[in-house]
Amino acid sequence: MAAKTAPKTTKASVAKTPALDLSRIGETAGSVWRVLFENGPLTVAKLVKAVGEPRDLVMQAIGWLAREGKICVKEEGRNCLLCLQGSEI
Repeated sequence: MAAKTAPKTTKASVAKTPALDLSRIGETAGSVWRVLFENGPLTVAKLVKAVGEPRDLVMQAIGWLAREGKICVKEEGRNCLLCLQGSEI
């Protein structure tokens, strides 16, 4: 039996994938930053609701900000509390 191979992906098809729209992720990262600045620490669920974007997009924005060292994450049981770097949780 021959092994199955994954379909080939071209750069053109990847670039059109909505999840990889970097400008939208960057804009959402800005929204996440503003919401945390205005409201202080929030759980992921409350942050997603306050930002008003799909959860997956907000999670990508959180990753963007975390990679840049602009937010901190504290796990509290099953929840994660997010705040801006330098803020008190």
